[in-house]
Amino acid sequence: MREKVKEWIEKAEKDLRAAKILYNEGIHDYTLFHVQQAVEKYLKAFLTLHNIPFRKTHDITYLIEICKKIDKEFETLYRIGADKLYPIGTLVRYPSPYKISKEEAKEAIEIAEKVREFVLKKLGIKEG
Repeated sequence: MREKVKEWIEKAEKDLRAAKILYNEGIHDYTLFHVQQAVEKYLKAFLTLHNIPFRKTHDITYLIEICKKIDKEFETLYRIGADKLYPIGTLVRYPSPYKISKEEAKEAIEIAEKVREFVLKKLGIKEG
């Protein structure tokens, strides 16, 4: 189980790193996509640690709700805006009317960093 949790975290970390690189290159739509992916994977790592099954999904609200059944403090993720990243984070991969500004992309990265810090703490993983 621990190995699978580690794999989810590693993938989440890569998505967050990719988001930052894309942001610095001015590619804001894909910044948002990778931020959404990172948040999703941090949540899936927490669920995996607790051996809680989840369906194949990108829906962050759905994942937060399952996490809240284990730990009510996951309500905090709504206050920081994690749920705002879906569905727009997945829709921007395709031609759409959504145009993501530099400010929106920066805010999304900040949200993901807060989710990262919160989940890693819950997992007992020291940041580094």
